Amino acid sequence: MVTRPKPPLNVIVVEDEPLIALDIEMMVEDAGHTVIAEATSLYDAEAWSNDLSPHLAFIDVQLARQTSGLDVSKLIQKRWPDTIIVFVTANPKIIPDGFDGAHGVIPKPLSRSGFMAAMQYLQKGVCDPPPTVMQPNSFTASPAFAATWKV
Repeated sequence: MVTRPKPPLNVIVVEDEPLIALDIEMMVEDAGHTVIAEATSLYDAEAWSNDLSPHLAFIDVQLARQTSGLDVSKLIQKRWPDTIIVFVTANPKIIPDGFDGAHGVIPKPLSRSGFMAAMQYLQKGVCDPPPTVMQPNSFTASPAFAATWKV
């Protein structure tokens, strides 16, 4: 039996644009959760301690130092397989059809209301799946999770 986390959630933010990263971190904290790690590239993510216990990760697809959020997603899936992974990108079309194991995508540019609605939806899905709120327009679930997360 899977033990579901209780809020506040531990969140990882992977974003190479400092203002966008700060905005995401502030919204995560405003939603009552804790940012436990940050990265701007795959190299930063590889340096994270294995002792982290993330529940949720927001990952940009195109990162600093010519690295990819798809590779960061694989790293997180390997180290912490229960982590909910959400890509945050201006170009969702570059995400592979199966979302490479991620749970969904939030398109940029981000709006506060859209991001917060997606956070609420994800919190419900992480803590007590399936979510008990409707999927917001600001979040697209991956094909593998869309059927199981419908309300």
